[in-house]
Amino acid sequence: MLKHILISVISNDKPGVVEAIAETVSDNGGNWLESSLSQLAGKFAGVIRVSVSPEQQEQLQSALSQLIEHGIWIKTEHIDADSAPKSDTTNAYIHALGPDRSGIVRELSRALAQHKINMAYLETALTSMPYSGDPLFDATGQLELPEGVDIPQLHDILDEIANNLALDLSLSETPFE
Repeated sequence: MLKHILISVISNDKPGVVEAIAETVSDNGGNWLESSLSQLAGKFAGVIRVSVSPEQQEQLQSALSQLIEHGIWIKTEHIDADSAPKSDTTNAYIHALGPDRSGIVRELSRALAQHKINMAYLETALTSMPYSGDPLFDATGQLELPEGVDIPQLHDILDEIANNLALDLSLSETPFE
């Protein structure tokens, strides 16, 4: 039975980082399954899930740790192959847009957590408002709603946050494009 490893990576953003990791995984019997990789503020960061045979697991982890010599910081964690939550959840999608200010993510995440709503994915960006050039906060996320969540109540909670933070906040059953 294959073992699964979650790899966290941080390095300076430069050509060849993904190649070095992919080569190390492949050369040591691993199979790259899924990942989320990004450049932020001149750094490269990401999370990668790989599978590997039990016999090659230690060798792969050792080889990955050697990437520090190339300025690639790696942390690995063993995970169960089927560690995804097996609960009755429904996906919903959230989009927030408005003037940037401190505390937007905190207020959104607090309200969601209080209602046992998991934020499965969140991407945020800072852009500029047309004409004025003022900072504009833009966020898109995927939520996992527990069974029985009161959607109208959730809309009311999000509307209150939107009003307090001067945001345009949308909730949808389908992903935003």
